[in-house]
Amino acid sequence: MAGGRTGNPGRAAGVVLASGAGSRVGSATNKVYLPLGGRHVLSWSLDAFARTPGIGVLVLVTRPRDADLVDEVLRDTPLRDGDGTGVPVEVVHGGDSRQASELCALRHLAGRIASGAVDTVLLHDGARPLVTVDTITTVLRAAREDGGAVPGLPADDLVAVSPDGGTVLDRPTGNLVRMQTPQGFTAAPLLDAYERAERDGFVGTDTASCVERLGTTSVRRVPGDPRNIKITYRHDLVVAERVLTARSDPSDPDHPGADPVGGLRAG
Repeated sequence: MAGGRTGNPGRAAGVVLASGAGSRVGSATNKVYLPLGGRHVLSWSLDAFARTPGIGVLVLVTRPRDADLVDEVLRDTPLRDGDGTGVPVEVVHGGDSRQASELCALRHLAGRIASGAVDTVLLHDGARPLVTVDTITTVLRAAREDGGAVPGLPADDLVAVSPDGGTVLDRPTGNLVRMQTPQGFTAAPLLDAYERAERDGFVGTDTASCVERLGTTSVRRVPGDPRNIKITYRHDLVVAERVLTARSDPSDPDHPGADPVGGLRAG
């Protein structure tokens, strides 16, 4: 696990998105509130962010209709950093798309971004419950060094097909990557990129695409984690449950009792 603190403690904000529906999982309930490992799906990523050194505030983006479920998640999630201090969670309502929801969170932080109280923002999909402190730390460090950072895995199993989907074509040239979250960026340029995208009517494929559009921020790819899966279908819950079971060993560096700086916390 990466060691050491990540620059100025507490000046990074984690934004966790939980305002989608996730109908493909086959549940009437928003998938981030489904049970997983004795908690809700959403609880696991909130906990990981809270335990990451340098994260000073969490912004949870939700739907108004999920208010009771949000209260339940926040009541049942430890939300303590490595020193046992509580990490505040601020709930905001999202928009009608992922990008609109991210903009809602950034506008919520705008005053602190302008003052420098928040210097870096990491945006994460709440449907990725297996994100680790190590991955969050790596993204945060790279974002502070280069302006932007996204985790990704080589996509060696992709092929191109004809427009009608019936013919396999040559494999696309270049290195293809499966992007994950969190995606981290220097706060002020990120807010500016989203405000410009809103004015121009631009809709990006992910956070990085909105930032790269301006050409003013370098975005570094950092190693992703094959366990950092997104809960999309019902069977993904089974896979995630097995990963969490493996982490139940206190000697596992991703166990919730592990010290984010390395080793196990006392107590």
